Amino acid sequence: MTDKIVVFTTCGSEEEAHQLATILVEKRLAVCVNITAPLSSVYRWKGVVERAREWLLIVKSRQDRFEELRLAIEAAHSYETPEVLALPVVEGSPSYLAWVDAEMAQ
Repeated sequence: MTDKIVVFTTCGSEEEAHQLATILVEKRLAVCVNITAPLSSVYRWKGVVERAREWLLIVKSRQDRFEELRLAIEAAHSYETPEVLALPVVEGSPSYLAWVDAEMAQ
């Protein structure tokens, strides 16, 4: 097990997704954020089944930065309750994991 994490969040527009990704990388809370093409989401919100077009952000970071990362997402996000889910990185390329550490340390 490594100390690296992948965090998922979604945004309601491509512009918001790029703004949020830029904030996270500029603050060194993430080393890289991938933004997917629009996707369809189906979820229950306040008792009603909703459908939405969203952009998924795949955020690469470290466990020790999660709380600050979560707070930054929540502060900059337009959703009342944004998705912020962290998954552990069990293994990875040694050179990639070293790059994550180097970029987050600067």
